[in-house]
Amino acid sequence: MPLFGKKTKVNDSSAEKAEATKTTLAKAPKKQTKAVAMPKAEKVAEAKAKSAKKSQDEKRNEAVAGGVSFAKGSAVISPRITEKAARLSENGIYAFNVRKDANARQIAEAVETAYKVKPVKVSVAPVKSKSMFSRGKYGKTVAGKKAYVYLKKGDKIEFV
Repeated sequence: MPLFGKKTKVNDSSAEKAEATKTTLAKAPKKQTKAVAMPKAEKVAEAKAKSAKKSQDEKRNEAVAGGVSFAKGSAVISPRITEKAARLSENGIYAFNVRKDANARQIAEAVETAYKVKPVKVSVAPVKSKSMFSRGKYGKTVAGKKAYVYLKKGDKIEFV
């Protein structure tokens, strides 16, 4: 047993015992288990547990997207929740994080299908990466794209 980097000799009898147990374990016959049919009640309970787990994951994804789930290939990634976006939402302008390759028409279509509200205008702006210092290393934040969606007076989007 090494203590502080020094190795000591191991007792020969303990080493022999360890080798003997290894060989007996290797020679021991392996148990064969039969596949037992699972009762129907257990199958139902297992299926319910899986569906409950899926629903929790879906809820988590919806919470990230502001209560609305966007399609996997959608132009809109998520609502952009910032102080500026909160001020603009009072005037009917909503901010979203969007894919880099998305255009205004695709964004308008995604918002319309997700929130059932027709946008009047969509403005797209780049989000530049910024240099940062974290945990003793320099790095950069991820660059992206954001969109401002203008709605008619009276139309609202609720972020949960």
